[in-house]
Formats: sequence, structure tokens, C-alpha cells
Amino acid sequence: MQCIEQHRSFDGWQAVYQHQSDVLQCAMNFSVYVPPYASAERMPVLYWLSGLTCNEQNFITKAGAQKYAAEHKVILVAPDTSPRGETVADDAAYDLGQGAGFYLNATQAPWSQHFQMYDYIVHELPAVIDAHFPSNGRQSIFGHSMGGHGALVIGLRNPTRYASISAFAPIVAPSQVPWGKKAFTAYLGDDQALWSQYDAVELIPSCTAQTPILIDQGTVDNFLQEQLKSTLLVDVCREQDYPMRLNMREGYDHSYYFIASFIEEHIRFHMQYLTAEHADD
Repeated sequence: MQCIEQHRSFDGWQAVYQHQSDVLQCAMNFSVYVPPYASAERMPVLYWLSGLTCNEQNFITKAGAQKYAAEHKVILVAPDTSPRGETVADDAAYDLGQGAGFYLNATQAPWSQHFQMYDYIVHELPAVIDAHFPSNGRQSIFGHSMGGHGALVIGLRNPTRYASISAFAPIVAPSQVPWGKKAFTAYLGDDQALWSQYDAVELIPSCTAQTPILIDQGTVDNFLQEQLKSTLLVDVCREQDYPMRLNMREGYDHSYYFIASFIEEHIRFHMQYLTAEHADD
């Protein structure tokens, strides 16, 4: 593992590392913000998943999260959104291929060789973080747009791993919207049962545990009606009596200006479930 960038921030350190991923079979970058801490201190980890076209840089340069991570004593990890490299399959479109991993395990050629982002996020990356940083083993997950989809799916499918889930403008029902249909067809083929494993609206009814969910959605988000469809998740959570809170934010769009406006609230939400008094919940 190689540190390729490091900056002092709010008395902690914002860094970017590169490592060779066995799961993805390529070099991967991820960012880590480590708050100031005592030598024996251990802290929870909050994983951020970014959206289409993004990499490990977008969140750390635009969200303004480091200040609140330092105040609340939580490590922030933001991986890249897909495998990268000359040998990795790609597509000319922005919503498929490199930069558009959709946080799933692809089963179809040519994507299946490298596009195993679900396993990377759930298994390989946390093992790297726990081995090299002062983690206490507690973790939660959040994200934006495609990354909000990833956070919901990963959190719902792994309730014993993640204490809480949140998202900004997530794709809640990828099986029903153009972005998801295109990606799922390419990565997973035509097996609708397999699609449902990566669709939050489909997963909610079968959840055996209820991990708390917070969602923020802007009312003037230009993707809301066609691609995001937040009301579909609201409806299924109401039907299943699932603990989810949706905040419709008047006048906010899909950008990082929106994320930066409410990032502190999301970190506070997660810390309710990551703090020591909830360790045995």
C-alpha cells in the first residue's frame, strides 16, 4: 500500500492510498481521513460511496466532511467507484464501465473479470482499513446517487456489518430506471432474480433486521423523477414498517453543494449508532 497524497486537515490527516486489489485485479485508490487521536485510541469507520463519473477525490474535496469527522471522532473512507486501468473493460458512455461500477459483482463478460465492487467494498477494503488504521471494528455506510444505491444495498444485505445507512439522492430502484436497467443488463445479464439482490426496493421486504436509514433528496434534482424515484422506497418502507427517514430539501439539486449543506447531519446520524453505548445493539 502506497500513500500518494496527504494533507493536514482539522488536526487530522486526509490521505489517498493506492493498493493492489486481489478482488478487482487492478490497482485501486481510496481516500482516508483520520481524525486526531491518542496512540491507543480506536475509532469507528464511515464508508462513503460516490456516484457516476466520480473517483476517490470528489467527496474529500467537495463535501466538507473532515471538520465534522474530526469533531465526532470517526474515520472517513471513500473508495474509487470502479476498477481502473488499461486492461479493465470500459464503455464510451458515462454510465457504464470505468467510473460506473454500481457496487455489484458482475457476472457477464467482459465485466466479470474486474467489476466485483460489492466484494471489494464489503470484504477487501474493510480488511485493509482495519489492518492499517485505528479502527475499532464499528462501521456504517453512506453515499450519493449511484453510491447511495450502493450504500443502501450493501447496508441492507449486511445488517451485522453496518450499524446505519444514509444516502443523498440515491437510486432506490435501479431495476425500474434507465441507469439501473442499462448497468444491470450489461453487468448481470437478464436474470431478474439477480437484479433484485442489488435493488433496495426489492430488498426491504426480505430484511430480517432493520438497520436505520436516513435519506436526503433535493426537490429540484433533475434526476429525481426519471432515475431516483424516492417515493418507491418510501412506499415499501411504509408497507414493511421499516425505520427510514426521508428529508425532501426544498430548492436543492443533485450537486455537492447539496451534500455539503447536510453532511454534518448525516455524520451525526451515524454517530448515534457507532458510539460505544450502541456497540451491543
